Amino acid sequence: MYTMALVVPFIGCSRTTVILPAHGRRHRLNASSIVTVSLVQPSGSEQSVDWREATSSFFDRDTRPIMLFDGVCNLCNGGVKFVRDHDRNRIIRFEALQSDAGKKLLRRSGRASDDISSVVLVEKERSYIKSEAVLKIMEYINIPFPQLAFFLQFVPISFLRDFVYDNVANNRYAFFGRTESCDI
Repeated sequence: MYTMALVVPFIGCSRTTVILPAHGRRHRLNASSIVTVSLVQPSGSEQSVDWREATSSFFDRDTRPIMLFDGVCNLCNGGVKFVRDHDRNRIIRFEALQSDAGKKLLRRSGRASDDISSVVLVEKERSYIKSEAVLKIMEYINIPFPQLAFFLQFVPISFLRDFVYDNVANNRYAFFGRTESCDI
């Protein structure tokens, strides 16, 4: 095994310029926006990898949760922009599912590394998938969303929430389109 260090802005997107939708202005990222990530190259079969251990370095210096999203989905990119606009304290980090780090975090969450069917929220100790991830993300952003998440958790049985979630997710490209690259 060996480790390599990568410096990646907003973990996963290669851009160093961010367009803030509220103002439409371009801003250069400063040193506080850049995260250093150590990736562990696993040896042997992927089945024998302890993904929690292999991705623990993502939380060594920064314990904030990471939202995994489909980087080419217009709906998903809009969702990330929405969360970023309503996360005034910058609690959530973002990572495209298609990136190397996103694939590793998917495996940590018990998903296949090529499964881009759902938003995932990865915390240091736990991962959330589908509607549960959306509700947990709502808890992290500003009022009134934590209160709304509280009431939505009482929708009977999570499979009902996930049924609605899956129908939107399965048709997201048809309804909202896709982009050629990560816009975030």
